[in-house]
Amino acid sequence: MANLHTEFIGIHSPNPFWLASAPPTDKEYNVVRAFEAGWGGVVWKTLGEDPPVVNVHGPRYAALMGGDRRVIGFNNIELITDRPLQTNLDEIRRVKRAWPDRAMVVSIMVPCEEQAWKNILPRVEDTGCDGIELNFGCPHGMSERGMGSSVGQVPEYIEMVARWCKHYSKLPVIVKLTPNITDIRYPARAAKAGGADAVSLINTINSVMGVNLETMTMLPSVGKQGSHGGYCGTAVKPIALNMVAEIARDPQTAGLPISGIGGVNNWRDAAEFIALGSGTVQVCTAAMVYGFRIVQDMCSGLSNFMDEQGYTSVAQMVGKAVPSITGWSNLNLNHVEKAVINQDNCIQCGRCYVACEDTSHQAISATKDGKRHFEIKDDACVGCNLCVSICPVPDTLSMRTLKPGEVDTRTGKAVSGDYANWTTHPNNPMSPAFKAAAIA
Repeated sequence: MANLHTEFIGIHSPNPFWLASAPPTDKEYNVVRAFEAGWGGVVWKTLGEDPPVVNVHGPRYAALMGGDRRVIGFNNIELITDRPLQTNLDEIRRVKRAWPDRAMVVSIMVPCEEQAWKNILPRVEDTGCDGIELNFGCPHGMSERGMGSSVGQVPEYIEMVARWCKHYSKLPVIVKLTPNITDIRYPARAAKAGGADAVSLINTINSVMGVNLETMTMLPSVGKQGSHGGYCGTAVKPIALNMVAEIARDPQTAGLPISGIGGVNNWRDAAEFIALGSGTVQVCTAAMVYGFRIVQDMCSGLSNFMDEQGYTSVAQMVGKAVPSITGWSNLNLNHVEKAVINQDNCIQCGRCYVACEDTSHQAISATKDGKRHFEIKDDACVGCNLCVSICPVPDTLSMRTLKPGEVDTRTGKAVSGDYANWTTHPNNPMSPAFKAAAIA
């Protein structure tokens, strides 16, 4: 079987699946249960100064549900650990000694003052943990106090604090980035400039989950009022993947290790993060919904996939899909695809027809010989993939790539086979030839 052992910035774990800094990693009891279930590592819930913060004693979470009552996303307004610092440190020390083969990273958040970091770092290091994660992502509660995302949104602060941590501690430093920013590359560059060993992302997204229309109060609410919180879960995965990929392909952060976070529910999600540059993946919401034992399916699924694809280590997969991502201007406008309906599978529900007729390109016919029958009209199809995306029956609608020289009935032109040199092709608006012709 494939070897799932992972080395990430010198931190070893039996598999790449770590629990993210969150309620599941708040105390010794939870973390021991996680390790017993098979998790490769944990990031201990964020530690702060004493006296500890006070969390609300009312609803801290609200869920966004799909039509089948599955959780799509969570919103939470919980703050960092509300237990005494020394209690956490003692438990971290005991757990690490009992489980030396598991990754133990400790999340930290203190005021943006050098002395505060200088004070807490040696105490954390003394636990024997493997590394620290700087929480520059929390979007609620702590950010109003000048910590969390209020630091993560200022690259200069990120670089400054990362330098302090590298100066006052020998531990590997991971900077956890906030997604509540316009361009994720700038904080990542700042983390690298400050000497950080890695970045982790994404933290939760600023959100209001909803409104109870009977009481006209937002959700979740404590009494009759609520506050914006952090959004996580399945729905944030596309946002997280984009930000991970942006860092992985940025020349200024090339080679910077990444721990991917955001909507990892199964081994496929994890494999996608790894393919886009993540050396490890962190999980929270899925564990809170389904329990710690989900890691067993994640490990077996990833191992089976690696065996099928010929990968012998996780490291061989890291970043394999990054070269497939480019800027829009580099996309090949000579590439043409058309939708195809597998009539043997089609249940004649008509969803593809309605979607295309009402909102797209009117490229699907609904009748044939006076009977209900759906077919693609090649002369109108632009290959948008909408019909494939909304079809309820797997393998019924698919896309076919036109071969070089094949005539596109929509335009009446033969498809060009010049794919390899698209960046210089005269039809590319960003190519020198196109610009020269436009000027002329």
